[in-house]
Amino acid sequence: MLRLGRTAALLRTLPAQPRGERGNFPRRAASAGRQKQILLEVHGEAGGGIAEILMNRPHARNSLGKVLVDELFETLEVLHFDESIRVVIIKSKVKGVFCAGADLKERAKMSNTEADHFVQRLRSLMDGIAALPMPTIAAIEGHALGGGLELALACDLRVAGGTQRLPRCIGLSRAKELIFTGRQIDGQEAFSIGLVNHAVPQNEEGDAAYQSALALAGEIVPRAPIAVKMGKVAINKGSEVDIASGMAIERMCYAQNIPTRDREEGMAAFIEKRPPKFIGK
Repeated sequence: MLRLGRTAALLRTLPAQPRGERGNFPRRAASAGRQKQILLEVHGEAGGGIAEILMNRPHARNSLGKVLVDELFETLEVLHFDESIRVVIIKSKVKGVFCAGADLKERAKMSNTEADHFVQRLRSLMDGIAALPMPTIAAIEGHALGGGLELALACDLRVAGGTQRLPRCIGLSRAKELIFTGRQIDGQEAFSIGLVNHAVPQNEEGDAAYQSALALAGEIVPRAPIAVKMGKVAINKGSEVDIASGMAIERMCYAQNIPTRDREEGMAAFIEKRPPKFIGK
């Protein structure tokens, strides 16, 4: 049984799920009466869990409709304060698509005011993903278009599998190219221009990006959680300001690490020539 803070509190209310092939996995958020459009699964060692957010709206290719967005907000709220989660992977449960972007059928039924409010909510959603304190990885299998690409870009890292299509949008000129032409590129070109961190050939199961993202998460999990979180803050906040202010932010973030037991453990492990055992304190 995993000991997993707020995430576990959510999952404990659900019916027991069968044990998966990767240890304590999965336990899934579900509700009676209708199919959930966002599923939450957690696995890993106690205190070092990997949370997976799965988009599950097959009839609409995971497009960003009201229900999916609401459920994703709820999931982010649960994960944000759960210190037992060290990495979050966002992926699709729908074969052949990561996220098709905005739900235009829903959007067509909105008034101009409603549409404006919903777009603002989508922006807040992307901010919420970016604001998660732990590293996030988008495992992109299939198309990631419009708001779907924005969702992937809100993550810290991106892994592309197979020959999915992605809009071209790196740098100002590339962003203009996206807006002016709507051109799409495959995962390999996305990697070559720095849109994704890794592009991997698709496997028979169709989950190459997920497997690569899981391996990447496995490299992050053993690292000191507070140091990783402070590193994310320093990079995100420091990139928004001038160099002097960025250095001040970095100093403040490092100051958060100085009194931690993990910092002492890291130094002791180095001196004793053994792997460190970080506890997130």
